[in-house]
Amino acid sequence: QVQLVESGGGLVQAGGSLRLSCAASGRTFSRQAMGWFRQAPVKEREFVAAISWSGATMFYADSVKGRFTISIDNAKNTVDLQMNSLKPEDTAVYYCAAGRYPFRSTGDYSSWGQGTQVTVSS
Repeated sequence: QVQLVESGGGLVQAGGSLRLSCAASGRTFSRQAMGWFRQAPVKEREFVAAISWSGATMFYADSVKGRFTISIDNAKNTVDLQMNSLKPEDTAVYYCAAGRYPFRSTGDYSSWGQGTQVTVSS
């Protein structure tokens, strides 16, 4: 299994930016696709972005397309999520996940981090 730890969350004004980072450890990391999900209070966990191990394939939720960018650095064992033009609706706990393929469902991922809070004020 792979261990994941998110960081970089915080409080930002609408229109601002944050960069989340997920540090991974474990022997399977080099062959794992990575995803970012988020969960707001009283809402289901939703897909945000995903990337293949090679970095060649990326997917984004329509709600963040054009604003968020996912990247992976296998040498450093990290996956980042650059978030620009943040909106109050982006407020949530953000989780990184690892799985075999960069799909959009939570069920496609086998390892999860503990999450990092992102709060966007209006």
